[in-house]
Amino acid sequence: MGLSREKVLAAALALVDREGIAALSMRRLGAELGVEAMTLYYYVPNKDAVLDGLIDMAVSRVTVEPVGPWREWLRAFAVAIRRELLAHPALLPLVATRPVLAPGGLATVERMAAALRAEGFGALEGLQLVNAVATFVVGHTLAEAGRTPGHDEPDVTGVMESLDPGEHPVLVEALRAGLGTPEDHQERFDRALDALLHGLAPRGKS
Repeated sequence: MGLSREKVLAAALALVDREGIAALSMRRLGAELGVEAMTLYYYVPNKDAVLDGLIDMAVSRVTVEPVGPWREWLRAFAVAIRRELLAHPALLPLVATRPVLAPGGLATVERMAAALRAEGFGALEGLQLVNAVATFVVGHTLAEAGRTPGHDEPDVTGVMESLDPGEHPVLVEALRAGLGTPEDHQERFDRALDALLHGLAPRGKS
């Protein structure tokens, strides 16, 4: 079987999707591909390069072009990031804790920051804005996804459903109205994202 960096990363993503980041090792990845771990080093220098490559894959799949009103394409950027992370929730702990360092991800960040520069944001200010939106999306999606492969989580649903209406009437009412449903997560995301974007502008402008 002919290997390539792309095939190695695709196998790593499939493994992480099934079993979580903790299951990923060069030995295990080699077994998934039917080769010795040492063979992988021809395509990726080490495990850190695999982790950076997984982030790069996720970010590079966000293909929103920064054209038109900047709040509109930043919103589309946020929606696309969320969609990609919900498709691969096991990547969330990784994306939340590692910087974007690989070429594809850096190119995406540069493209967004350059477009914001053209809108009157400074270089640092534009990057801060991109980071603020990305950080919001990652945090929201991490909470929305709940369990991720390879991580045990408390039984939040069971606890919430056992609440005593006499002690927690507002929480119980919210649960009955749809708290925690996919529709609720979507509405929370939309409202918070709108508030974030409308509160941002180049310094000295509104």
